[in-house]
Amino acid sequence: MGISTHILDTAAGLPAAEVPVSLARWEPGGWLVLAEAMTDGDGRCRQLLPETLQAEKGLYRVRFETAVYYEAQRLAGLYPYVEIVFEVREAGQHFHIPLLLTANGYITYRGS
Repeated sequence: MGISTHILDTAAGLPAAEVPVSLARWEPGGWLVLAEAMTDGDGRCRQLLPETLQAEKGLYRVRFETAVYYEAQRLAGLYPYVEIVFEVREAGQHFHIPLLLTANGYITYRGS
């Protein structure tokens, strides 16, 4: 069980590759970064949470550095980054947090 993500550029109809992504957990005093990764050629981070950890109860944040992607695509994106904060209410579950992206908007949901 863990936390995974993927990004689909819905305007291009393609996965968003080589986007820096980070995962953090809220701790007293602020966000603790647990992992940093780059989306693969399929736009995925298949295991964002390090294998030595499990998703414990609490608040988590996935941050997508979308400006890097827009720049590579020669686009002027509205959002230089996207942060998705979600709550793990039961330890040990798997969370898949997809991002559907365009230069002027985005949608997210809990995937499977």
